[in-house]
Amino acid sequence: MKPIYLDHAATTPLDPRVREVMRPYLEDIYGNPSSIYRLAREARRAVDAARDTVAEILGARASEIIFTASGSESDNMAIKGVAFAHLSRRGHIITSSVEHHAVLHTADFLEQLGFTVTRLPVDSNGMVDPDAVGRAIRDDTILISVMYANNEVGTIQPIEEIGRIARRRRIPFHVDAVQAAGFLDLDVNRLGVDLLSLAGHKFYGPKGSGVLYIRRGVACWPLIHGGGQERGRRAGTENVAAIVGLAAALRFAQDERAEHAAHVSRLRDRVIREVLAQVPGARLTGHPRHRLPNNASFCFEGISGESLLLALDQEGIMASTGSACTSGSLEPSHVLLAMGLPAPLAAGSLRITLGRSNTDEDVDRLLAVLPVTIARLRSLETVTPS
Repeated sequence: MKPIYLDHAATTPLDPRVREVMRPYLEDIYGNPSSIYRLAREARRAVDAARDTVAEILGARASEIIFTASGSESDNMAIKGVAFAHLSRRGHIITSSVEHHAVLHTADFLEQLGFTVTRLPVDSNGMVDPDAVGRAIRDDTILISVMYANNEVGTIQPIEEIGRIARRRRIPFHVDAVQAAGFLDLDVNRLGVDLLSLAGHKFYGPKGSGVLYIRRGVACWPLIHGGGQERGRRAGTENVAAIVGLAAALRFAQDERAEHAAHVSRLRDRVIREVLAQVPGARLTGHPRHRLPNNASFCFEGISGESLLLALDQEGIMASTGSACTSGSLEPSHVLLAMGLPAPLAAGSLRITLGRSNTDEDVDRLLAVLPVTIARLRSLETVTPS
């Protein structure tokens, strides 16, 4: 039985084309880009070319692109970096209640240092109200951080509207765009974004690679001190192969965005339609229209999401209950709770995220297995309300 991978929001397989682009920098061109001999200069040229590629796709200057080791690092650097630049007076940060934990836990940490944080509520679809962002701004607000698209339920936030508000009030605006790359417009000027985070492994690039865009003029202190790499904003010898791979993957994702979105959205719509029709008590989570084209997320009454995942895994189907970073937790998703779902229902969540290699046959298999599995679990399992 062929395994079926339906967890592309957690990570994606490395594109074979990206692997080939990376190969020379894993085998032959291994020089330290900070050195001056030929092998090092070749590595430096590769890093510079990768930076140019990312900058072009984001509509940014090459000098505004910082390579990191993950989306989480990029989020941390954006939020802590701006906060530390205002350390003398602390200040106020605005974010949402449905952000990735890389943002929420960073905000929690900064509160311990004396910063204040407003975590905006969302509606039942997981959407932030831009007007609420405007109302939350104070004289001491130093940063707004709202994700582009939610990693659990796929809701796409009104980033352009929030960006206009932030720009009008002259407040730096950070966007976690980790889930958006390959699906949505990343032009930082059209979006009105001042800082933007990406992770290579979400768009068929290598794990351990990330990007932080920092608009020129935004005060953002480094997190890692040492050498002068990344224009003094992130010390450490560059991972040349990962940087080259990220840029290549982003280029492929951008060039093939429309085709890829059409493919996965067709499969997604079929999954949503059939699951809601075939499974009693199924509830779609996230915005019904403004959602990522590959995301189909549900809650099911009367079952545990963890039990469902294990049962699907036995059938060769790999999915998620939500964020991969919290899949080991038995607590209901903070995103679903923020959307107003009761804890017992939120505990029965399932996230299906489709990718390039998924087919109609994969969906056939899922639809053959899922309703039967849920019915069986409901006959065996009682979820106790918390």
